[in-house]
Amino acid sequence: MAGAGKHIGLDAHLLSLRQDYRAAGVSRYIDRLLRHLPDVEPTHRYTAFLGFPCAGLPPRVRPWVSAWPTQRPAARILWEQLAGPLAARRAGLDLWHSLVNVLPLALAGPAVVTIQDLSFVVYPERFRTGNRLYNRLFVRLSAQRARHVIVTSASTQRDLVQHYRLPEAKISVTHLAADEDFRPLEDRAAVAEFRRVKGLPDRLILYVGTIEPRKNLPRLIEAYGQLCRGEGIPHHLVIGGGKGWMYDQVYARVQELGLQDRVHFPGFIPQEELVWWYNAAEIMAYPSLYEGFGLPPLEAMACGTPAVVSRISSLPEIVGDAALQVDPYDVGELAEALHRLAGEAALRADQRAAGLARAAQFSWPRTAQQTVAIYHRLFDDERSGHV
Repeated sequence: MAGAGKHIGLDAHLLSLRQDYRAAGVSRYIDRLLRHLPDVEPTHRYTAFLGFPCAGLPPRVRPWVSAWPTQRPAARILWEQLAGPLAARRAGLDLWHSLVNVLPLALAGPAVVTIQDLSFVVYPERFRTGNRLYNRLFVRLSAQRARHVIVTSASTQRDLVQHYRLPEAKISVTHLAADEDFRPLEDRAAVAEFRRVKGLPDRLILYVGTIEPRKNLPRLIEAYGQLCRGEGIPHHLVIGGGKGWMYDQVYARVQELGLQDRVHFPGFIPQEELVWWYNAAEIMAYPSLYEGFGLPPLEAMACGTPAVVSRISSLPEIVGDAALQVDPYDVGELAEALHRLAGEAALRADQRAAGLARAAQFSWPRTAQQTVAIYHRLFDDERSGHV
């Protein structure tokens, strides 16, 4: 096969085992690529540049653990820009792939970068100053330096064309996927026991994700408060996720509306528990203002839980017609969609079936296959001189 037998370096420093927001979608993407890429093209070799030893990597993925404390952002940034090019040279790579946003700009050889999203460009006010400035500078330079750019949605591809003036042909979309573990749990007694152990009622509206500004949680809380005042619905609201940044207003809104007894914050939910939370919920709510992809609604649908999502950014592309879509700035519209799903069993059943079918269209092996196909195109171009 064209491009076979190559040595590819994967910058996996943002792979996280921490029980906080860093172990969310970006870390999942890194982990699943590390585990699925070697199955696609058996002759390729991979070196994963990591900040800590990682057990269970496939045999053709060689770990290269940095001696630098790259769990700290400043150390990771310095490693990327100073040690990364040296490591690539020492490893004898044919291609470098940065899996999250930023390349070592002094790399000597060809490189690919996956840009997860441009939220720091589209919503700069929702980021801390240092994080925003770093991303605005280095992501743009990385996109220009890369031989090819991978994104996880056509929405992000459009953002790159609009904001960075990248040619569309330089960008490829490889969607993410829900893991096979996300499925409907047939033992409903066990699900009921899970709710009992967690101190939750039978009927839940669930959000899963980092608690940070672009997730639009104050409006979700306001919409839920409207339902509690107007309809008296029995559902409780669960906001599951680690604290990210600028999250104080989320907790303050619950206090202001007097919803302390009906809104639950279980904190970061470990991967192995997520399937239970999705199955325990009657509705998934995800009114985010911006997503590069947005895994939680897809995971919920894979578990048979109907979802309400924003009709902006990448979310319509991901859920299709299998979820109710709302204007995330319209609290009344969000409340109405939640009310419909809460009150109409037939609608929930229709959305459950549609969600299961939609989620089945995405898979991690397909993501890996598409990624390797991009590598092969670059190797073919290099061999033919079309670079």
